[in-house]
Amino acid sequence: MSEEIKSGKEILDDFFDEITKLPDVDKNVVNIITDLYKERKLSEKNISNALLELREKIDNE
Repeated sequence: MSEEIKSGKEILDDFFDEITKLPDVDKNVVNIITDLYKERKLSEKNISNALLELREKIDNE
């Protein structure tokens, strides 16, 4: 058994690195969620607030 077992943090880091490469995802939403994860502020409230800000910004354009 030569495969290394990844930690939860490594799995999440890989996920957030790869999610930006997926087609058919909104890049603004991905950037918001990825930034919150990197800042260690990924919570339901912070996601909701950031998405509300994005929605308001888009509506104002």
